[in-house]
Amino acid sequence: MGNQYIEQAENALLHTYNRYQIVLEKGEGVYLYDDEGKKYLDFAAGIAVCSLGYGHPRYTKALKSQVERLVHTSNLFYSKPAAEAAERLKRAAQMDRVFFTNSGTEAIEGALKAARKYAYTKQSGKYEFIAMNHSFHGRSMGAVAVTGNENYRTPFEPLISGVKFAEYNNLESVKAKINDKTCAIIIEPIQGEGGVYPADKEFLEGVRALCDEHDILLIFDEIQCGMGRSGEMFAWQKYGVKPDIMTMAKAIGNGVPVGAFAMTEEVAGNSLKPGDHGTTYGGNPLVCAAVNEVLKIFEEEQILEHVRKITTYLEESLEKLTAENPNVEARRGMGLMQGLVLKKPVQEVIAKCMEEGLIVISAGGNVLRLLPPLVIMKEHVDEMMQKLEKALA
Repeated sequence: MGNQYIEQAENALLHTYNRYQIVLEKGEGVYLYDDEGKKYLDFAAGIAVCSLGYGHPRYTKALKSQVERLVHTSNLFYSKPAAEAAERLKRAAQMDRVFFTNSGTEAIEGALKAARKYAYTKQSGKYEFIAMNHSFHGRSMGAVAVTGNENYRTPFEPLISGVKFAEYNNLESVKAKINDKTCAIIIEPIQGEGGVYPADKEFLEGVRALCDEHDILLIFDEIQCGMGRSGEMFAWQKYGVKPDIMTMAKAIGNGVPVGAFAMTEEVAGNSLKPGDHGTTYGGNPLVCAAVNEVLKIFEEEQILEHVRKITTYLEESLEKLTAENPNVEARRGMGLMQGLVLKKPVQEVIAKCMEEGLIVISAGGNVLRLLPPLVIMKEHVDEMMQKLEKALA
């Protein structure tokens, strides 16, 4: 049956993905099943989206209940799910104002607009951004413009002007790019697609100090590394370096299409006003019911505490593999966002993992990226290690 659906998709969908030749049909817990019944241990979580795994009873019940009430209404009206989700999310992010979007890319667009509008309101004449090399922020024109990979940018140039790229974890490189036109600096606290690189604490502290000194806004992209993956709700809390604007998506909805950007009251009061920014579907009752329930589950089921505990076991297992397996060069990462630098082609290893019933993905260069659901247990780590060792042999 799988070939039938693959053929249909290949004949109908725009070819913008190099898809694996698998038709996934259902999920249970931390496992996925294809349409032929094969079981896969999922260590990708829909690229860090399905933090609670699949079929969580409370999450499923909340979505079903909201579907029966109201799926969508215009943002010209208030809704109870949106009000509750916004309040919970701003508390979790330790920010003051939240704007819901449909995706992480749209959250980036909103953050960039907010930064430029802030500079406009302040009549500073600033408009330039500093982004990091090897960063990834999305695929819309604005998000691509601040993505530090020429392969993504070149086909779509000219992009928005005024973007400079500095070296990640190199404070002097950032300092050299600052001028009197710099309005914001955008950083992933943990680079994902760029190769799973956590920022150095001193680097983020230094950038924060530079922003304060030069009246520059600091934007953190927490779309992938946020919502518990680091062991804190958001990675900046791990570092103790607070941004002025933060983007999020993926795990905040556990699978429904939702993102958000949040900001301090200072930025909110001097940036986007009615008419400056909007969305038809963003923050509708259905996705906000999902966000609200996810945040409640995180708190009541102590997801962060679990991530911290299981991280220790996962990292010890990966370090042992790195020390003993000649095909693994290094491990890096934080929490349940881990990368293995391989000495053999990463796509070859991914394909063998699929054969063994393990779903993993790649990151920049030759890095195997591990982004499991946050609810994995020790037995899942053990199972993953067994399958991965076979794939690396």
